[in-house]
Amino acid sequence: MGYDGLEIYLGYPEILPISGIKNKMRETGLECTFAIGLDKNRNVADPDPEVRKKGIKFLKGLIEIVSELNGDVLCGIPYAAWGELSPKGRQPQELEYAKQAMREVADYARDHGVFLALEPVNRFEGYLINTAEEMITFVKDVNHPNVKILLDTFQMLLEENNLCEAIRASKDYLYHFHACENHRGVLGTGYIPWKDIFKTLKDIGYNRWLVYEAWSTRVFLSELGEIPPKIAMWRQLIADEDQAAEKSLNFLKKMEKCV
Repeated sequence: MGYDGLEIYLGYPEILPISGIKNKMRETGLECTFAIGLDKNRNVADPDPEVRKKGIKFLKGLIEIVSELNGDVLCGIPYAAWGELSPKGRQPQELEYAKQAMREVADYARDHGVFLALEPVNRFEGYLINTAEEMITFVKDVNHPNVKILLDTFQMLLEENNLCEAIRASKDYLYHFHACENHRGVLGTGYIPWKDIFKTLKDIGYNRWLVYEAWSTRVFLSELGEIPPKIAMWRQLIADEDQAAEKSLNFLKKMEKCV
């Protein structure tokens, strides 16, 4: 199709075929990026110190996998529990726990040549950090050279007043970018302002990964036997996954030429 790489979710590292992935990378020339969203039992922002320790240990193990597969970024939500919500809202102590954990994990990541790219997520997928501005403040407070930011167009659409302003504000920390349509289907079939986004990325000099992210209800049902509530993808927007990947890549290349 012409992709440069594949992003691998590391939620289940015990079943990851490391040697098989290495072989495929050699055969195809594809590189890999890696993503994670912590569960509540490994939440590094949890009040329970044992839960935080478990989360930090888990993240360090993922960094070793990223390094072994020649990756340089672990992105997503390693700073909190993905999809877990609190009726009390965010608490200052939770943010402090998360910052402490990110400093320790980032030290380990630096030793392995890996960066953490933290993603602000929408209110239905997390409550600790929702906007680019909040994430910028968090990353500044962590104050570690290996802690950066991931922005996702779907997440921004739900939380930002202006997507392009959020991108510009993140200029100094932006290390990873997810291109995701407003309905999480094929790119170019929704109402994300792609031309403006591409122009903004060019203006700030962003030259790293642009990852097409989509969801398929059929894949969830066939692989997991269920559709995760935090994904909430009830409609079958993608009829053919390979076709969707090819169409979306062609769309991204077209947008790139427009700016």
